[in-house]
Amino acid sequence: MEQVPDFWQNIKLVDIIEFLGTFAFAISGIRLASAKQFDWFGAIVVGLVTAIGGGTLRDLLLDVTPFWLLSSVYIWCTVIALLFVVTFRKSLVRLNNTFFWFDSIGLGLFVVVGSEKAMTLGYPWWVVIIMGTITGVVGGIIRDILINEIPIIFTQELYAVACILGAGLFCILHYLGVDMIIVQVASAVFVFVIRIIATRYQLKLPVLKGED
Repeated sequence: MEQVPDFWQNIKLVDIIEFLGTFAFAISGIRLASAKQFDWFGAIVVGLVTAIGGGTLRDLLLDVTPFWLLSSVYIWCTVIALLFVVTFRKSLVRLNNTFFWFDSIGLGLFVVVGSEKAMTLGYPWWVVIIMGTITGVVGGIIRDILINEIPIIFTQELYAVACILGAGLFCILHYLGVDMIIVQVASAVFVFVIRIIATRYQLKLPVLKGED
C-alpha cells in the first residue's frame, strides 16, 4: 500500500496557497449556505464541496490521487471556516459583499494551484490553462447547484475568463523564466484584480440571444 505523505513535511508555498484557497472558498460556500438557512451539517457540506470540487475533478483528469485524500487538513480547514463564519456572523452579515471577496480570493489562489500542478506533471500550456480554470470554477458550480442557484460562472462578470487569463499569465511568466514565487503571486493577484475591475465596471461577455 502506498504510504500517504504527511502534509506538514516539506511544505511549499503552493501548499500554503492551496490551504488559503480552501479556507476562502469554504467561507464563500458556508456564507451562501447560511443565507439559505442551512443547518451546520449542510453548511459544512456546501463549504467542503466548494473548496475541493474543482481540485478533485482536476486530479481525476490528471490521473493522480485527489489532493484531499492525502491529508485531513482540508476537511479541518472547512471546519475552521464554519467556526469563523459562526463566530463573526454578525460582521459578515453586515458586509454584504463578503461572499464576493472570499470567492474572488479563493478563485485566484486555486487557479495558481491548478496551473502549477498540471505544469509540474509535464502537461502542455493549454492543459495547464484548462486545469487552472477547472480548479477555480468547478467547486463554485457544484456549490450553486446544491443551493439551487444559477452558477455564477454563467452570470457574473468575467468569472471563468479571469481564470483563463490568470492561468495564461502563469504560463507566460513561467516560460519567461520568472521566479516561481513571483509567478504564483502575480497570477493570483491578476485573477483577483480582473474580478474586481470587471465587477466595478460591469464588464461582461456579449449575451447569446435567441430569436427576437
